[in-house]
Amino acid sequence: MQNQIHELAKTLPPPRKQNTACDACRARKVKCNQLPGQDKVKHSSPYLPLLPRDTPLTASLAIALSIQELSLHATTEKKRNAAAAKRPRTLSTSSGSSQPSSSRLFALDLVEVFFQIVHSRLPLLNPAQFRSRLHYSLSTGPQPQATNESTPQGGAGQRGRNSNSPPHGGPPQKPVHPALVAVVIAWGAKFSEHPLFVADRHQNRNQSAFAKVLINRARDLAEDMKVHRMPSADHVVIALLIEPLQSQSVEDNAGFHGFWLGSAIRLLLDLQINHKSVMSNIEDPEARGTMIFAWWMACLADAYRSVYYRRKPMLDDDDYDIDFYTVGPVPPDIIESHAPQPSPREQLEARPDLAPIIVSPDPLGVDQGYYRAAHALARIARQMSRQLWRPATESDGIPLEVLNTFMSMLSEWREEHLQHVGVPSNFEAEWDFVSAVTACASDATYHIMWIILYNALEDFGIREVNDVTRTGTSETLLPQHAQIEEKKRKVGSEAQHGALRIAGLAGVLASNGYLVRPGCSVSDPRVRHR
Repeated sequence: MQNQIHELAKTLPPPRKQNTACDACRARKVKCNQLPGQDKVKHSSPYLPLLPRDTPLTASLAIALSIQELSLHATTEKKRNAAAAKRPRTLSTSSGSSQPSSSRLFALDLVEVFFQIVHSRLPLLNPAQFRSRLHYSLSTGPQPQATNESTPQGGAGQRGRNSNSPPHGGPPQKPVHPALVAVVIAWGAKFSEHPLFVADRHQNRNQSAFAKVLINRARDLAEDMKVHRMPSADHVVIALLIEPLQSQSVEDNAGFHGFWLGSAIRLLLDLQINHKSVMSNIEDPEARGTMIFAWWMACLADAYRSVYYRRKPMLDDDDYDIDFYTVGPVPPDIIESHAPQPSPREQLEARPDLAPIIVSPDPLGVDQGYYRAAHALARIARQMSRQLWRPATESDGIPLEVLNTFMSMLSEWREEHLQHVGVPSNFEAEWDFVSAVTACASDATYHIMWIILYNALEDFGIREVNDVTRTGTSETLLPQHAQIEEKKRKVGSEAQHGALRIAGLAGVLASNGYLVRPGCSVSDPRVRHR
C-alpha cells in the first residue's frame, strides 16, 4: 500500500512555488528583487527601490533596475489602454462660450452634405430636430446614453421634466446619439466635395481613404455602444444608415452582407413596430412617421436583398399589419405657392409631380404611391427567394408551374404599377431630385426581377426538362416542349430588354448629375443597399 502511494506521489505535479515577494511588489505585480541581507525591498518612488548608501551600483544591478522600471511602465500603459478601450466613446466638445474650432466647422459641413444629398433618399432624420440636438450636445458636453430605452418614441415629448429641460419650460431637449453623429459624418465624407476629399479620391483612384476610415470608426463606435443589441428608435435609425455604407460584394470576405439590416429588423421587432396597435399609440407624429418609414425601408430592403444575394428573407407577409406611410396628393395651388413643400417621405408616396403626365384613365392612378408599388414587388421578390434559392430547386430545376407563376406575377405588376411609379415614355417636364431617382429606381428594380429569373433559369434549368435529360431521352419528346421553349424565349427577351433599360436609366441619371461614377448613384444608396 505504501509503495502504491509512493508511486502515485511521483505522478502528481510539483507543488506550487510559494510567493515570497514582499507586500509592495506583490501589490504592484512586479518581480521582487530582494537584496542580500534585507528581508524586504523598500521603495521610494513608484518605479525604483531605494538602495542602501553603502551598496555599490554595479552595471548588472543598474540594468536590472532599468528593466524593472520599463516592464512596470509597459504594464501600466497596457492597463490604461485597456481601460480607455472599454470606456464608451462620446462627442468631444468644448465649452459653449469658446469659438468653434476648425474641426467642428468641418464636421458640421459634413453634416450639411448628408442632408443635401443623402437625406432626400433616406429621410430617416428630421433635419431641424437633428441640428437642434447636435448644437445642444455641443453646448452641454458629453451626455451618457441611456441603454434601457425600449420605447419606439425615443423622443423628448414623451418624457417628464429633467436636467435637459430648457429654462423657459418648453419640451426637454435630448442629446444626439454619438453613433448617429458618427454615421452622418461618414455619409457626408462619402459625398463631400471639400478639396481635402477631392484630393484624396484623386490620389486613391476615385476611392476616398478618409471616408473609409470614418465609416469604420462609425461602425466601431456603434458596436461599442451596443447599437445592434439594445432596442431603441435611435438604434434602428443608426443601423439602417450604417448598412448601405458597408461592402455588399459577395466576393468580399470582410463584408457584412446585411448584418446591420438584420439588426435593424430585430430591433424593430423588439419594439413591436410591426403591430398596428403599438404604432398607433406613438403620440409624437414625427417619431411615428420615422418608425413607419424605417419599417418599410427595412421590409423592402430585406425582400430585395434576399432575391439579389440568393438568401432567405427574414420577414414574411404575415409578420406585420401596419399601414403604409400614406398622404394625399398635394393640391396644385400649394405646389405653385410658397407654402412648405412636402417632405421626401410624402413625395415618395404621393408623387404629385407625375400626376399631370399620367395618361391612364384610371382615377386611382394619381393616388398610386411608391410604397404600395414597392411592397407589391417586394412580395414577389420574397416568393422568388423562397422558391428559387433552395437545395431542391438547385438540384432538380425550376418547376414549370413555378416559372409560369412568377412570369404572370411580374406581368401583372407591370400592368398595375409601372406606369404610375416608373419612368413615363412621354415625360417632358423638368425632373426634381426625388422624383427622378425614385422613378428610375422603381423602373430598374422591376427589370432586375426578370434578369434574376433568367439567371436562375440558366443556372438550374427547368425540372421537367432535367428529368427527361437524366433518362437519356431527348427533350423534344416532351408534350410541353413548345410551351417551355416559348417561356424560355420570353424570359430571355424580358431580361435583355431590362438590361438595356437599366443602362438607359443610368445614362439619364448621369446626364442630370445624379451619378458620381459609373454604377454608383449619389442619391439612391438603397439601390446599393438592396
